[in-house]
Amino acid sequence: MGVQHVAIGIDVGGTGIKGAAIDLATGERITSRHKVATPVGGVPADIAREVGAMTDAIRVEIADRVAAGDAKVAGVAGIATAAEVAALPVGVTLPGVVRNGVMRTAANIDLSWIGTDAHALLAAAVAAPCTVVNDADAAGVAEVAYGEVSGLPGVTLVLTFGTGIGSALVADGVLVPNFELGHLELDGFTSIEHHTSAKVIEREGITLAEWAGRAARYVAYLEKVINPDRFVIGGSISKASDEYLPFAGVAVPVSPARLRNNAGIIGAARLAAEALDPDSANSAP
Repeated sequence: MGVQHVAIGIDVGGTGIKGAAIDLATGERITSRHKVATPVGGVPADIAREVGAMTDAIRVEIADRVAAGDAKVAGVAGIATAAEVAALPVGVTLPGVVRNGVMRTAANIDLSWIGTDAHALLAAAVAAPCTVVNDADAAGVAEVAYGEVSGLPGVTLVLTFGTGIGSALVADGVLVPNFELGHLELDGFTSIEHHTSAKVIEREGITLAEWAGRAARYVAYLEKVINPDRFVIGGSISKASDEYLPFAGVAVPVSPARLRNNAGIIGAARLAAEALDPDSANSAP
């Protein structure tokens, strides 16, 4: 396996930034999971600075472990020089729609991101080939490549229930980017995530069973209008999937996400490698 089969993924959220280097053949980390708090306010310059610092810290860890003879890192990455470490592609997720590297929406980060050339900003921060993607898109790519639905043909719709609702549509392994479904109007709600995200359990004091009823209605509606072959349910609520799956009224299979909080990191790394070399992840599932 060569260097092109390893990439760094950085997942930027409203409260935290986390990242690692990923073995793209397996989706597993080859470094520790780095994490820092998202800078207060979440403005572009501050987040870019933290992304750059985290990328450097991951590079240092890789170099130190190779120098120490860590077979896992050296064997998987095939990295022998500092230049090879520095050249690893970097994928960064952001919580918003990203089109041609430019942010078009922003959620839980500063609104000054809207219209910002995030690709140019973050590529300069990491000083390496860089890909910027929507956070839910990255999670969806990871779950389809390495999760419970890995290798299955057809259309997979990944939904992440957390503070809001993220969504990713992957058709025969190909991502349809920015497939935002959390802000649909449904049942009188102008943005369904305000009624159906996992956050409403805490905000409204409802039971998990009541939330599941809302989620089932939402998922059944998406099944009707999109007709995917399957759903994957991610986000914080996926940990309790045994208590609410299957959803009533949903005919196609619904699986809990396997990768959970690492999905964004893994998907960002995979997409960064594919952007640099479309054949880079060929050995992955």
